[in-house]
Amino acid sequence: MSNAQTQFDTGILIRRSLFFLILIILTLGNLFTLFRGLNSPHAMDQAQIAREIARGNGYVTKFIRPVAYGETRKHQERTVPFVGFQDTYHSPLNPLLNAAVLKMIGADKSEDWLMGENEMVFPLDRVIATVSTLCFLMAIGVSYLLASRIFDAKIAGVTAILMLFSETFWNYALSGLPQMLMLLLFSCAIYFVYKAVEDSSEGRIPFAPALIAGVFFTLLAMTHFLAVWIALGYIIFAAVAFRPRGVVGISILAILIVPSVFVMVRNAGISGTPFGTAFLNLYNGIGGANEDIVMRTSNLEEFPLLNKGFLSNIIRTTLTQTTSIIPFLGGIIVAPLFFISLLHPFKRPSIANFRWAVLLMFGLSAFGLAIFGVSTDHLDPNQIHLLFAPVMTAYGLAFISILWSKLPLVTSAPMMRNVHHILVIVICALPLILSLPLKVRIGMDRKDRGGIPHWPPYYAPALNLGLSKWLTDKQICFSDQPWAVAWYADRTSIWLPPTRTDFAELESIAADLETPIAGILISPSSHGSGNAAEVARKYGDFTSLVLDGRVFLATYPPGLSIYDKDQKIQEITRRYPFRATLVGMDMVYYSDRALRTSDGNN
Repeated sequence: MSNAQTQFDTGILIRRSLFFLILIILTLGNLFTLFRGLNSPHAMDQAQIAREIARGNGYVTKFIRPVAYGETRKHQERTVPFVGFQDTYHSPLNPLLNAAVLKMIGADKSEDWLMGENEMVFPLDRVIATVSTLCFLMAIGVSYLLASRIFDAKIAGVTAILMLFSETFWNYALSGLPQMLMLLLFSCAIYFVYKAVEDSSEGRIPFAPALIAGVFFTLLAMTHFLAVWIALGYIIFAAVAFRPRGVVGISILAILIVPSVFVMVRNAGISGTPFGTAFLNLYNGIGGANEDIVMRTSNLEEFPLLNKGFLSNIIRTTLTQTTSIIPFLGGIIVAPLFFISLLHPFKRPSIANFRWAVLLMFGLSAFGLAIFGVSTDHLDPNQIHLLFAPVMTAYGLAFISILWSKLPLVTSAPMMRNVHHILVIVICALPLILSLPLKVRIGMDRKDRGGIPHWPPYYAPALNLGLSKWLTDKQICFSDQPWAVAWYADRTSIWLPPTRTDFAELESIAADLETPIAGILISPSSHGSGNAAEVARKYGDFTSLVLDGRVFLATYPPGLSIYDKDQKIQEITRRYPFRATLVGMDMVYYSDRALRTSDGNN
């Protein structure tokens, strides 16, 4: 073996070893030292559903959305129990995956997973985040294989590095949301799409890889219902691009329809509509970003979906996607260059044709998001543009590499060949690198104190060790963060409605079912959601209750209480007169009986 070959092999070995070392350090650091627990309502909701599945209870939820309960009750024409309530909001695959893991480690027995006295992070949060992170790491590997197959190992390596150093990818990986499972499934799907495009370009019938890709797209759609738009984009492309024309597309459509029918039949049997309550996500888009308010009402007819502003809402969401395309693509600045690369005549037909498949899938997903809504909020559960970031990054890198190689400076100085890659990596990695020192310092300082919770608004010990002891399995509470109550306290909780009429109706139903309402939990999820006007818009009749703790702190000493002085809800406050503090006056539980808190106050 020549010295040059030996040096080449050594260089590759060193670079790959360094990559895997950084990967291991970031993974262990984020899952242990820097981990603060889950911080997404959708992630907590899916996690508690997964735990119920692991217990053998089926696809049930302890998080009760008033609108879901109202629609189910109306359809079934009977009083539906709150305990064991069937969920029709989430897609099934991510909870099923987490349920398998939770069952495997014995997490279906909540008494074995209670938090320690000095523990700040719920141990099962780390389990859920680990599953998501492993999906992310596997997605990096699949994306590397895809990029190296399309272009070369150098572009594939830079793509993998950019994924590894993307703060957005890590945020979603640690959140417990299904995006990383989706990323893995999408990466596998488009790998086989490219294989099918290759076969078609070389005159072979690409039936097998095209169908395998269809299976992965079906799994993707079962992970998040919005991914159906991506699958439809692929079906249209397959119907036009693959021979025999139409046959492949119809076959893939059949693969997608079969499991979808089972889900839709189940949802229709529960709620009367094949889309369950998942279709209410439309209120994030054409409904004017009012999903949370709609979910908390018992009467859906009060909120017409197609109001006068639905067209402007579509335009607003479309502009949001356009102006925030870099954050939506993981903060990787070269990913949007994919759209410019469409103008470049790539020599290999497979590379040239495959990008149109990607564009069609992205275009239909963008159209779907314009209807269903997406925002630039941290960890938006509808964010599916992130799935396209790796493949678009590979095309963007290839495009700038072609331009870079033609610069006179580069042709005259070979050492400049990879400078553009280094610059891209540094720029894209800066947000993660700059945030790490502070995170590490805080993480190390609080390591001996049980970690740092995502407070505000989530404080797992207060729910896991406090609220869970005040409520029995047959008691229910209203809350402004029922997803957290369901996950951390393992108790059934109803999302606090905006009107006292809805409250009284749900309270009466719960009493008739012998699962009485025992109290109301107020946290920063409500009083920290905006200014007083925004809180009043969201919480209506219960504004005084929501702001009670803040007013008490603002007027302390002596501390003024306003929740029992509001004439609108006076009857309710008489039934829940006892105030128990969980985290000072920031998290307060209003109970129907006197309770003793950890600090000895009632």
